[in-house]
Amino acid sequence: MDDDGVEDAAILLMSLGEEEASEVFKHLEPKEVQKLGETIAKLKVIPRERVEQVLERFDKIAALQSNLVPDTDEYVRNVLRKALGDEKANLLLDRILHDSDVSSIESLKWMDAGSVAELLRNEHPQIIAAILSHLDYDQTSSVLRSFTERQRNEVLVRIATLDGIQPMALKDLNEVMSQVLAGGERMKKQNLGGVKTAAEIINMLGSSIEASVLDYIREADADLAQKIMDNMFTFDDLDKIDDRGIQAMLKEVQSESLIVALKGASTELREKIFRNMSSRAAETLREDLESRGPVRLSEVESEQKEMLKIVRRLVDEGQIVLAGGGDDQFV
Repeated sequence: MDDDGVEDAAILLMSLGEEEASEVFKHLEPKEVQKLGETIAKLKVIPRERVEQVLERFDKIAALQSNLVPDTDEYVRNVLRKALGDEKANLLLDRILHDSDVSSIESLKWMDAGSVAELLRNEHPQIIAAILSHLDYDQTSSVLRSFTERQRNEVLVRIATLDGIQPMALKDLNEVMSQVLAGGERMKKQNLGGVKTAAEIINMLGSSIEASVLDYIREADADLAQKIMDNMFTFDDLDKIDDRGIQAMLKEVQSESLIVALKGASTELREKIFRNMSSRAAETLREDLESRGPVRLSEVESEQKEMLKIVRRLVDEGQIVLAGGGDDQFV
């Protein structure tokens, strides 16, 4: 959802009142709640015309809603399998249709990374890997930063070699964390973990930690380390995107974020970005880069990660295609 969409949603929720708005929030993901909460906090004064526009638009959309299909679960299964093929669709369907089976783990998404790390710190690395594989990549990477280097490396090796989570695998953890992971034995096996998951998490850890983790994995299993590296996508890999993909990315990136991110980019990547902008926009960006003083490395890496998130989303939406690491695969 773009910024205007979030603002419209915030205005609608404020119009509903506290009781009704709270019921809506119960059905949202943690990140959606945070985004809407931040937007509501910023909306001090809203023109009456804007409120009326939002309510009128919502009324029109609501009037068009109907029970289009008798079995929504079956409809989702059929559509995704036709669109993505059985293998890819099944990975998504496990998450979409069985979330109720992992509601206890989902509750960890509402906790800050430090609290999750403290909760898991003394558990066996295999148990930690099973839990973290179900969280979002950025939350998992933040949790791992709170671990010692050795524990972090051990957990990532297990994430990379994980091919699913069996119900009994969580039994020991359930006994310790019954309030967090109640009912774990009812859980169906989830297609979580694996090389791709490990690669996504490592991508978000930062360059210094990334090197340490890969060195550790390489010593333990050189083939596994190579597979992970083949699946990793770094900021410099933006150079592999074709011009059409670069243009799609630039439409989504804020100018200020682009300036900071490019402070740490190679000359080749900068030139590729310039080539895919209008002459005037490219010249303005060049001037901004030259006039901008030193920027903290942490800020540069942060903005680069945000750009990579945009690229991954565009890849998922089919707007960007990246050549993979062999066998004509695509990422």
